[in-house]
Amino acid sequence: MAQCVQSVQELIPDSFVPCVAALCSDEAERLTRLNHLSFAELLKPFSRLTSEVHMRDPNNQLHVIKNLKIAVSNIITQPPQPGAIRKLLNDVVSGSQPAEGLVANVITAGDYDLNISATTPWFESYRETFLQSMPASDHEFLNHYLACMLVASSSEAEPVEQFSKLSQEQHRIQHNSDYSYPKWFIPNTLKYYVLLHDVSAGDEQRAESIYEEMKQKYGTQGCYLLKINSRTSNRASDEQIPDPWSQYLQKNSIQNQESYEDGPCTITSNKNSDSNLLSLDGLDNEVKVDGLPNNFRAHPLQLDSSSDPSNSIDDPDHVKSASSLHETKKANTGIIHGACLTLTDHDRIRQFIQEFTFRGLLPHIEKTIRQLNDQLISRKGLSRSLFSATKKWFSGSKVPEKSINELKNTSGLLYPPEAPELQIRKMADLCFLVQHYDLAYSCYHTAKKDFLNDQAMLYAAGALEMAAVSAFLQPGAPRPYPAHYMDTAIQTYRDICKNMVLAERCVLLSAEILKSQSKYSEAAALLIRLTSEDSDLRSALLLEQAAHCFINMKSPMVRKYAFHMILAGHRFSKAGQKKHALRCYCQAMQVYKGKGWSLAEDHINFTIGRQSYTLRQLDNAVSAFRHILINESKQSAAQQGAFLREYLYVYKNVSQLSPDGPLPQLPLPYINSSATRVFFGHDRRPADGEKQAATHVSLDQEYDSESSQQWRELEEQVVAVVNRGVIPSNFYPTQYCLNSYSDNSRFPLAVVEEPITVEVAFRNPLKVPLLLTDLSLLWKFQSKDSSGKDNEEVKELVTGEPEMIGTEVISEFLINGEESKVARLKLFPHHMGELHILGVVYNLGTIQGYMTVDGIGALPGCHTGKHSLSMSVRGRQDLEIQGPRLNNTKEEKTSIKYGPDRRLDPIITAEMPLLEVFFIHFPTGLLCGEIRKAYVEFVNVSKCPLTGLKVVSKRPEFFTFGGNTAVLTPLSPSASENCSAYKTVVTDSTSVCTALISSASSVDFGTGIGSQPEVIPVPLPDTVLLPGASVQLPMWLRGPDEEGVHEINFLFYYESVKKQPKIRHRILRHTAVICTSRSLNVRATVCRSNSLEDEEGRGGNMLVFVDVENTNTSEAGVKEFHIVQVSSSSKHWRLQKSVNLSENKDAKLASREKGKFCFKAIRCKEKEVIISSASPCADFFYRSLSSELKKAQLSVHAEKQSIEDAVRLIQKCSEVDLNIVVLWKAYVVEDSKQLILEGQHHVLLRTIGKEAFSCPQKQEPPEMELLKFFRPENTTVPLRPSVEQLSNLIKTSLHYPESFNHPFHQKSLCLVPVTLLLSNCSKADVDVIVDLRHKTTSPEALEIHGSFTWLGQTQYKLQLKSQEIHSLQLKACFVHTGVYNLGTPRVFAKLSDQVTVFETSQQNSMPALIIINNV
Repeated sequence: MAQCVQSVQELIPDSFVPCVAALCSDEAERLTRLNHLSFAELLKPFSRLTSEVHMRDPNNQLHVIKNLKIAVSNIITQPPQPGAIRKLLNDVVSGSQPAEGLVANVITAGDYDLNISATTPWFESYRETFLQSMPASDHEFLNHYLACMLVASSSEAEPVEQFSKLSQEQHRIQHNSDYSYPKWFIPNTLKYYVLLHDVSAGDEQRAESIYEEMKQKYGTQGCYLLKINSRTSNRASDEQIPDPWSQYLQKNSIQNQESYEDGPCTITSNKNSDSNLLSLDGLDNEVKVDGLPNNFRAHPLQLDSSSDPSNSIDDPDHVKSASSLHETKKANTGIIHGACLTLTDHDRIRQFIQEFTFRGLLPHIEKTIRQLNDQLISRKGLSRSLFSATKKWFSGSKVPEKSINELKNTSGLLYPPEAPELQIRKMADLCFLVQHYDLAYSCYHTAKKDFLNDQAMLYAAGALEMAAVSAFLQPGAPRPYPAHYMDTAIQTYRDICKNMVLAERCVLLSAEILKSQSKYSEAAALLIRLTSEDSDLRSALLLEQAAHCFINMKSPMVRKYAFHMILAGHRFSKAGQKKHALRCYCQAMQVYKGKGWSLAEDHINFTIGRQSYTLRQLDNAVSAFRHILINESKQSAAQQGAFLREYLYVYKNVSQLSPDGPLPQLPLPYINSSATRVFFGHDRRPADGEKQAATHVSLDQEYDSESSQQWRELEEQVVAVVNRGVIPSNFYPTQYCLNSYSDNSRFPLAVVEEPITVEVAFRNPLKVPLLLTDLSLLWKFQSKDSSGKDNEEVKELVTGEPEMIGTEVISEFLINGEESKVARLKLFPHHMGELHILGVVYNLGTIQGYMTVDGIGALPGCHTGKHSLSMSVRGRQDLEIQGPRLNNTKEEKTSIKYGPDRRLDPIITAEMPLLEVFFIHFPTGLLCGEIRKAYVEFVNVSKCPLTGLKVVSKRPEFFTFGGNTAVLTPLSPSASENCSAYKTVVTDSTSVCTALISSASSVDFGTGIGSQPEVIPVPLPDTVLLPGASVQLPMWLRGPDEEGVHEINFLFYYESVKKQPKIRHRILRHTAVICTSRSLNVRATVCRSNSLEDEEGRGGNMLVFVDVENTNTSEAGVKEFHIVQVSSSSKHWRLQKSVNLSENKDAKLASREKGKFCFKAIRCKEKEVIISSASPCADFFYRSLSSELKKAQLSVHAEKQSIEDAVRLIQKCSEVDLNIVVLWKAYVVEDSKQLILEGQHHVLLRTIGKEAFSCPQKQEPPEMELLKFFRPENTTVPLRPSVEQLSNLIKTSLHYPESFNHPFHQKSLCLVPVTLLLSNCSKADVDVIVDLRHKTTSPEALEIHGSFTWLGQTQYKLQLKSQEIHSLQLKACFVHTGVYNLGTPRVFAKLSDQVTVFETSQQNSMPALIIINNV
């Protein structure tokens, strides 16, 4: 239980005090009424004695009574109605609320920190009122009247006669059988005569003389002269006298209509009337009967007849109507009590109470106790023993113990007032009232036994209850508190006697006692036992106290506390105590919050919201409902819908209170702020027929870090070229779309008149759809004039004609249950300045009649395209984006700091040109190497001219705009349909095999610009594109050599003619996706021609073998390929003539066929020669060349630069710089039409004897190697040329007759002259050794070579100068006919200044076969 102001040792004596009746004459009542008080009320603040009092017990022992208090009340002849008591208790509880500035206790239990109000003043007020308003009953005497004060005024005509009338009236009330109420303790009640004297108005002499007369008649002990009203009420304002009455009178006429309405047990029949007014003293009901005041007919808890439907008989006592009562009530507000009393009067009243108690009451009680004691002793001798003997005689020797349940129907036994059992009870009660607990306990104990023997269960329960309390209050605690007595009493009252009021009193007392002994668990169980359906208020209060018991235990039971607080809150709510209900739920919420008990949290928040709304605490209601909606709810869709409707309803009421206030923050739908994307610029145009707009950037594209890095590199490349190879320090890559991956640390730049699109990511956490209407962005704008002045225009909501910023409004935006959806909202800036996008503003609502059928959301009434809103509220949500966490400096690493994210704060800059690019006839599929012509259209859609248009791509070999030397190509796509991509040159038929020679250089084809072949200027006419103008340019495309899907990125760069300080340039991106399919595979090798003489009389000719394979698998409908032309490009060589091509015929290759071509190449002068030198063939050739060179350069850089000169010379020897271009046509059948496609392949020949390919070869992955765990020694191996390169130093050829006839029968030896030609290919001196000895000794080799020998020298040593040709005359000797291979001489060579010798590769060349015939 909660802490109380009083300890239990103070509480119980104060709850059971001697009761004294007061009967006043009209005149006396009038005197006290001057102070707005009745006589009983006048005494109330002074009814506690300030000093100890003594009395003697029956054994003549002195007994001390401390802090004695007496209760004086006006006589009331009607018992209080239960309904009225309930009403009073309800008002008392609702009137007592926690103090505003009350500091709550913080209780830490486990991981809970709870703020709990330690005291519950409403419970204490309830308990005090409940104990005071208990009706007197026959089975106990604690609240029966012990004495009666008879009060008359000194100003009456015959005061003494008035006293006798009052005395008779009291006698009549007590002894006449018409009056069953009030109850009196003993027949001869003490009468105490009080003469009231008004000091300010009365005659003091007369008062004194009357008092003397009274003393004569009633004795000095039985009367008193009380002087009051020492000052007139006119002087009330002069000095402030304390008002000790107000705290006692607050409960007299509490009227709290609001708290009591809509409670289930409403007593008021007419809620609008203020008629449930209570007046405790019943003075408003005075009626004169027989000249005597009849002011005791109605109990103070009597309900007004007009307000109680059960008491609708017209009662003559109720003279005043409800409205006049209300008037009196109104008049009584702000009344000062005791206005005519001085502090001396206060002391006089205090003195009067002392005198009454000392002289009158206590002696009377003492005498009564003695009398009762004597009676009991005298009776015990005979009657008690006789009584028990007869019982034993008739019912056997022993009375069987009966359980309470068997005694159910025996509670009806009633004793006559003079029964000896009741005398013991009376004596016990008297002893209890004067705090003589030992004697009281023994008497209760005795009485309990008697009652149980008689099975008078109501009496027994009362005796058990008071015996337990007396045992607890005994000084020195001789015996432990008998809690089982209380349990039995409670069970008896509740189950047998069906008297919940008495059971409740037991529980309140026992729980308090158990609490004082720290037996919280037992106290809680007791309190919970008495919660029942018959009284919500009682159940609520007891459950709340039980909850406090659980939290006050040694190890607090936090969840039990919270659970019982919820139960208490529920019962408070049923009892109409809204504030208390709300408080209970709020206290319990501390426990359930954030523990994952979401359904419990929802229930509590919903109730808190409802109660707060009822109490007009709208902000609390809104925040509670908000909680239900923003937590991840596990509720069903119907429940969520109910929550949402409730929330909207409450919100609407809040917003109506302050319609002009700031827009409220709405909790739904969720906004993922970091996923907000901002796009600057117009939406992309859709494709229009053959026209395809550049892809550029759009919100539909997914972010890809790799591609964004590529775009950044492309932009850096082009900016570097524009700025003469240097990227400016203030360069910042252009960002059209800002998202959570982009760098948002700078203020983004937007352009006037170009829309800004903000994509907001909404998520609906509920299972019910949300409908947002009139959705738009919220912004703040500072316009900057050209003069540079700031004139801030802050616009929260844009209405009317937007001058500065146009705002797009989405009229309806539906988000289904548990759906994530993005809304794209646009702003149109019309002025330069700083824009801040703050958030979104919208009406939040749900759809009318939303139902779920079989789990499928059905939206009735949506076919019209407009959803019917059930209810909506206007509000906003802010977009607050947290920037990236900073992690650079030491301070940032150790603390948590976030950088700025400025994607929503663009700076609006001056106008810029805007380029749009369209591709016409742009293919999506090509054959590898196929060349196709398309057109590009450049359109300037802004109001500024643009210039400096360039395009940059990582794959410059893919496209060309044509070279500077190109002939004018057809300007429109339609005119070019039947036009070949190539320029053809007509030659006469005789010179088919001879080659056309024309010279060209790479500079002509736009690839020679510096070190950046990727950056290509677009040849605009006049280099400027005016506003609104458009230009179409031809563009040739060549399918990449690898098959598959290729993404090719183009970045178009352009500038404004007027230089802008903020934006230097703009870009437009395009990603072309091309799917290439296999066409031809070209392989070529170069080898030295063995014939040393040629037309020009000098050696060094080459043979070029070109293998062309059709690898196409006919998937593109390709029938066959025709090889149209093979061209070469080289500084040193040119193709001279075809060796094996049949004349006047194209070479045709059907699917999977191979063709082999052989060409003779001869050296030429040091100039670059290309055949087919017109655009676009050359463009593509040079572009692919430049990209190949780039790759080659990269691989060379990895090698060491310190190659020795000699090695370079040897390497040069085997190098050949010859490039082959193969032009082809493909015949394709598509849609039963035959098309001719054209294309070209390039092969770059670098090394003699090494095969080169047109398409890159797949690399075989290297085999796995074992890991080595030692550090390799760093031994530098001197660079040596490879064997292959060295073998090409010397070129050898044998000259001999193909067949030789020799008559072997004439001459057995056949000698054949053979010339060995040695040619030095390098530009250095070479030492040569020719060894004629057969190297191999294996039998197979002997078969071939063994039958002939060389005659003469077996070894020759020669030195060949640069490029020298030397001939050796040799003789071969044969002994048989046959075919012989003369290729056995081994030639070794070394550079003259080198040590190492190498064998040439002549062995590997074709065998030199000779046929020896016999004639």
